[in-house]
Amino acid sequence: MAQRFPFIIKFAFSLISVTILVYWMMVLQDILVPFFVAVILSMALFPLSNFLEKIGLGRTLSITISLLFFLMITVGVIWLASTQIASFSEMFPQLEKRFEHLFLQGQRWTEEHFHVGRKTQNAKLRQYGTGILSSGGSVFTSALSMTGNMIGNLSLIPIYMFFLLYYRDFFKLFFYRVFKNTSKYSIDTVLTKIYEVVHSYLKGLITVTIIVGSLNTLGLLALGIDYAIFFGFLAAALLIIPFVGILIGSILPIIMALITKDSPMYAVGVAGVFIFVQFLEGNFITPQVVGSKISINGLVAIIALLLGSALWGIAGMALSLPTVAILKVIFDSVPDLKPFGFLLGEPDHNRIMKEKKKRMLEFVPELVETITETTEDVKSLVKGRKKKSE
Repeated sequence: MAQRFPFIIKFAFSLISVTILVYWMMVLQDILVPFFVAVILSMALFPLSNFLEKIGLGRTLSITISLLFFLMITVGVIWLASTQIASFSEMFPQLEKRFEHLFLQGQRWTEEHFHVGRKTQNAKLRQYGTGILSSGGSVFTSALSMTGNMIGNLSLIPIYMFFLLYYRDFFKLFFYRVFKNTSKYSIDTVLTKIYEVVHSYLKGLITVTIIVGSLNTLGLLALGIDYAIFFGFLAAALLIIPFVGILIGSILPIIMALITKDSPMYAVGVAGVFIFVQFLEGNFITPQVVGSKISINGLVAIIALLLGSALWGIAGMALSLPTVAILKVIFDSVPDLKPFGFLLGEPDHNRIMKEKKKRMLEFVPELVETITETTEDVKSLVKGRKKKSE
C-alpha cells in the first residue's frame, strides 16, 4: 500500500521544488530564453515544414527552406525598421532646435513659478550631467557586453529550431517512455492541444498586430504626426508584451508631437488615440481574433507578466502568456491538477449562471415534494393523536 504523506510535507516539498526550479531558471537565463523562443517559433514553422515534407521534399531540406523563409521575413522587417529610423534621424537638427526652445520655456516656467534662477538650474544640470558621465563608461561597457551576449544567444535560435523540428518524432517517443503508464493517445492529445494553443496565440498575435498597427497609423495620420506608419506599427509590435507594450510604444509619438507641433493638444490627441486603440484591442479585437484557445483570466495574466518580468525581464514578459497557456493545457489533462487549470482559465459566467438556474430548477420541485410529504406526515400524526384522544 502506497504511503500517504501529510499535506504539510507535500506542500513543503512543492515549495522547495519550485524554489530550486526558479533558481536554475534564473541562473540559466541566457540558455533557456533562446531555447523557449525557439520552441515557440518552431511550432509556428511546423505547418510549412510539414507541408514541404508531404510534397516529397526530405525533412532536412524542408526544415532548411522553412528556416530560410523565416530568416528572410526577419531580415525584411529589420530592414524596413532601419530605413524608417534612418529617415527619422534626418529630423534630428529640427528636433534639436525644437527641444532647445522647449527647454528654455521650461526654465522660464520654473523660474516664474518656483523662483529658481536659471544659473541655479544650470548648475544642478551640470552636476547631474557630470555624475552621469562619470558612470557612463561602465554603463556603456556593460551595455555593449550585454548586447554582444544577446546577439550571440539570438543566433542560436535558428539552430535550436532546426533540431527541434528535425527530432520532433524522437521527442514524442521520449514522452511515451517517460509517461509509460499513460496511453499514447492521451499524450498525443495533450501535445496536439499545446501545439494548437501556441499556434493560435502566434497567429492571433500577428493578426492583432496588423489590425492595431493600422488603427494606430490612421489615428496618427489624422493628427498629422510624422512617421505615423513607423510609430503605429512599432507600438503594435510591442503587443508581444501584454498590457503595457502599446503604452510603452506610445511614448515616442507623444514626444514627437510635443516637439514638432505648436500645441500640446496634439500630444494629448496621440495619447487619446493609443488609449482608445488599447481599449478596442483588449475588449474586442483580441477576444474575437484569438478566441477561446487561450482562455487565461486577466488576474493570472497580470501576475504571470510580473513574474516573467522579475525572472527574465522583457523576454519573460513576452513569454509569460504562452507559457501560462501551455501550463493550463497540462493542468487540465492531469486529474490532480485540474483545479489549478480551472483557476488559470477564464470563468464562463453564462455557463455558471445556467448551472445555477438548472440546480435551482431541480431543487425547487424537490423542495416542494419534501414540504408536501412533511405536511402529509404532520397531518397523519395529528389525526392519529386525535383518534387516540377520542
